[in-house]
Amino acid sequence: MVERLARAGFAAVSFSFSGSGVGEDGETFDELERFAHNTYSQELQDLHIVLDAVTNGAFGFQPSAYGLIGHSLGGGIATLRAARDERVRALVTWAAVARLGRLIAPVTDELRRTGKSRIVNQRTGQELPLERDILDDLDAHGATALNVLQAAGRVRAPWLIVHGTADASVPWGDGRDLRKAARDGATDLFLVDGADHTFGARQPWAGSNPALEQVVWRTVDWCARHLA
Repeated sequence: MVERLARAGFAAVSFSFSGSGVGEDGETFDELERFAHNTYSQELQDLHIVLDAVTNGAFGFQPSAYGLIGHSLGGGIATLRAARDERVRALVTWAAVARLGRLIAPVTDELRRTGKSRIVNQRTGQELPLERDILDDLDAHGATALNVLQAAGRVRAPWLIVHGTADASVPWGDGRDLRKAARDGATDLFLVDGADHTFGARQPWAGSNPALEQVVWRTVDWCARHLA
């Protein structure tokens, strides 16, 4: 996606959240301690750090405005940021969560009881450790600073919500709920018929496909219309 944006003439920056668990190679989950203690508030802070670096010229350019693109949980984080940042002039979310906590829902009781749990990475099958930091963060801020649906109503940037109708990880109803909560006239819901959570993309990268091409094209077009 970043390469396609760059080819279209945009300055594009991508990053991994510090608590994603993914190491330097961008694929292997080998930073397990960071993953275990990750929180949603930390991800918002990570995004702030990156945007602060961008606007201060750390990457060789200084935009007065920018767009945000986020997938899955990253889409929820991007929505929270867009709701509070007037410099966001375009927002695109792919398969975004409408409510935080989906990751930890199956293990919430265990986290409250023991302070620890493990979850399985659906892509790799790897068991990942989880501490109760993320639950405590959601308990403290889930109704306010981390409320994605409330934030959706405050987003002023033109917003493209993309979701696959066969998404088993984040059902397309989340996209519908975000659209209902968002402002009329500035938001477009694009449903990709039969597409899964990653629109047919696989990691490691094995090439594009028609569903993903639709999403990429619509994303580039949305940015071109609203950031040009």
